[in-house]
Amino acid sequence: MELYNYFAKLATFNLEAFRLSHVFLVVCIIYISAVLIKWSIKRKRWMRDLEQFPGPPGHWLLGHVTQFKEEMIPKWGEQYPYAFPIQFSPDSLFLFVHHPFYVKPILATTGPKDDFGYRFLLPWIGEGLLVTAGQKWFRHRRLLTPGFHYDILKPYVKLMADSANVMLDKWEVYARTEQTFELFQHVSLMTLDSIMKCAFSCQSNCQTERSNPYIKAVYELCNLVNLRFRVFPYHNDLIFHMSPHGYRYRKACKIAHTHTAEVIRQRREILNNNKKNKDECQEKRYLDFLDILLCARDEQQQGLSDEALRAEVDTFMFEGHDTTASGISWIFYSMACNPEHQQKCREEIQQVLMGKDNIGWEDLSKIPYTTMCIKESLRMYPPVPLMGRKLSQPITFFLMEVPAGCVIGISIYGVHYNPTVWENPKVFDPLRFLPENTAKRSPHAFVPFSAGPRNCIGQNFALNELKVVVAMTLRKYVLIKDPDHTPKMIPRLVLRSLNGIHLKIKLVEK
Repeated sequence: MELYNYFAKLATFNLEAFRLSHVFLVVCIIYISAVLIKWSIKRKRWMRDLEQFPGPPGHWLLGHVTQFKEEMIPKWGEQYPYAFPIQFSPDSLFLFVHHPFYVKPILATTGPKDDFGYRFLLPWIGEGLLVTAGQKWFRHRRLLTPGFHYDILKPYVKLMADSANVMLDKWEVYARTEQTFELFQHVSLMTLDSIMKCAFSCQSNCQTERSNPYIKAVYELCNLVNLRFRVFPYHNDLIFHMSPHGYRYRKACKIAHTHTAEVIRQRREILNNNKKNKDECQEKRYLDFLDILLCARDEQQQGLSDEALRAEVDTFMFEGHDTTASGISWIFYSMACNPEHQQKCREEIQQVLMGKDNIGWEDLSKIPYTTMCIKESLRMYPPVPLMGRKLSQPITFFLMEVPAGCVIGISIYGVHYNPTVWENPKVFDPLRFLPENTAKRSPHAFVPFSAGPRNCIGQNFALNELKVVVAMTLRKYVLIKDPDHTPKMIPRLVLRSLNGIHLKIKLVEK
């Protein structure tokens, strides 16, 4: 007993606290043991369900998380050309599919997204169109679809061009000094500026002023979601909640939600005061995304609740800025690595613009070679490299049945590099997207925006922004690869580079 009291004093606890700490420790051990037993049973069931699919060997606890790098996916794809099981953590086993024959029946359904990676976004974006399922998803999809009609998208082109010009003006210092710079952070702020204009009609000035708390919060949230995805212990809700990063995430969520709710309240108040609802929206110079949401009505003339409105706006802010920033950044890198294609795009753009300062809506359809280069970059560097679906009913692949409840990982990166689908997939070749070549392939061989009923509702918005920013950039600058800074792709919720994307630039000679 004296020894027991001695150690209790050393620990600066009183005897009762010391005993309680032992109780807590025992409870923790029992809890962890129960979790491990649950994981073991779960893993055995999954392995039994997926044993018909051969796959790469993994660690008994960590699975393939330490091997999951961009160069491994094509290697595994060569050995297992259709599908293979892969484990991200002790309780998350996916059937990875990366061939159009396997992708097609999955994307043809409206089944729910997986409950692994997407759940990291839920505290921020809520149950928006990205993660909802069932009747709620059907209703929201119908209500939001008019917001992406080409008549609505037309005025956005000028807003996108204005945001791009702010970024390009900032780049003049790099053109004069010929120094290497990391471009992703610039592009990310530019797409965030653009989405603020298109979603809220808000001039954020975030590219020149970093003081906007909402902009800081969105930026912080995107970074923390990606951090949580790649730090295994943070997959546990309790551990992440108790961590400093979890505190920062909750604080940023509160700022983002407060801002979104206030913007919605003010806009709704304006509409109610005028007592014109949809008619009032149509009197604006152009409709922004928030107008569409507020004016949307279903068959019973019911609109979206405040909670649903906030979820859809926050979803649009995430999907419309981070994924587009990834796509643009990798396109710039592709252009720098392939100067002959870059020059062909520049000549095409110069011919179309004919001295104009900005690209217009009518010009977007007149740059076919640039569009093919954009698509080839999206093939090689898909902004969303992986999608997850949870099967609500069994599905059969070539006499091999996968049971309901299994999580399917659709490797967009794997599909785009599958050597049984693409000849020399590691070679940048925009001619793959000539109409006659596209017609020979499965429509599910190129799915940067997914496909089927749950395809990306904003893909035309995104493609327009890619075209606008690429055209404005190549018109002004020559993009030059820096051999000392080769990006290291890392597949997360959005495709990024561990060491950034660095380029050099110079002004185009007049």
